Amino acid sequence: MAFPATTASRVTANTSDFINRRIREETDASVRGLAGAGTAVINVRLRELDQEWDIERCLETGASSLIVLGTALGLTAHRRWLLLPAGVAAFLLQHALQGWCPPLPVFRRLGVRTAEEINVERYALKALRGDFGAVDPAAPSAARRALLAARKQADDNEGSPSPSTSAPAGDAAG
Repeated sequence: MAFPATTASRVTANTSDFINRRIREETDASVRGLAGAGTAVINVRLRELDQEWDIERCLETGASSLIVLGTALGLTAHRRWLLLPAGVAAFLLQHALQGWCPPLPVFRRLGVRTAEEINVERYALKALRGDFGAVDPAAPSAARRALLAARKQADDNEGSPSPSTSAPAGDAAG
């Protein structure tokens, strides 16, 4: 792994293939389930995606909460509590440089996605909704084509391939 790890792939590179595949399959199932559902239903899901917390936000919130708590306890209860913010800050630095920290596997197993993974679903749904004009939402393979286009867009934006570039799970080529 490159040091420091690239922003686009550092979390997925430090997540097991099984978990990455499960997250990708859940995204694919969501898009397939909304193919042909209509604009109103897709709009509801897009609003839900706007509210979804990505892995970085979860890690930053947890880390900052523990740092504040440890500092407050260190100042009011016992100086030993100051080890907590020091340890959390070290793990946060490790995550920034390598893309891994102790809570990462837990959050990923809970299905917390990266911003890129969320955006793949977002762009696929926008393609189904007709925002880009290239996908006919009534076609049987519309969800598959929308997912492939979204993953290609994510790769083009980042400039490097990611683990999510593979074809959507459960769809035949077509």
